Amino acid sequence: MEARFDFFANPLAAKVLRHINSAGRAVTDSGLPHATQELVKIRASQINGCGFCTDMHTKDAAAAGETAVRLHLVAAWREATVFTEAERAALELTEQGTRIADAAGGVGDEAWAEAAKHYDEDQLAALISLIAVINAYNRINVINRQPAGGYRPGQFG
Repeated sequence: MEARFDFFANPLAAKVLRHINSAGRAVTDSGLPHATQELVKIRASQINGCGFCTDMHTKDAAAAGETAVRLHLVAAWREATVFTEAERAALELTEQGTRIADAAGGVGDEAWAEAAKHYDEDQLAALISLIAVINAYNRINVINRQPAGGYRPGQFG
């Protein structure tokens, strides 16, 4: 499989990615736990069918010390006992925020209340922003058919 075109080498695309990357850095530097950030990125990427981002974030999470068991169970987090209540709330918000078009009411009040129980306002702002940013990355890579499998942890800095 090959990408449709070299998105990363295109000057306009590079300009867009700089802005998205800047937003991503703001989230990375927030008070939202890094393990939660990776779980959110992995789950949204799975839902969106983005192999490139799923590859990247599972490898980055593993390199940061995430266990193989937790990484393997992200797709089935509801049935897994290895996630904290806060992580489960973040994963639910991620699913509803990623599948926003599938629900007439968007993100439900119950999912929001559960997330608000575990995260302060800055962390909620980071969580909302992260869900939006990873969905943007996913869409770019899926539309471009960016191939997965060759990512090396830390490759992009």
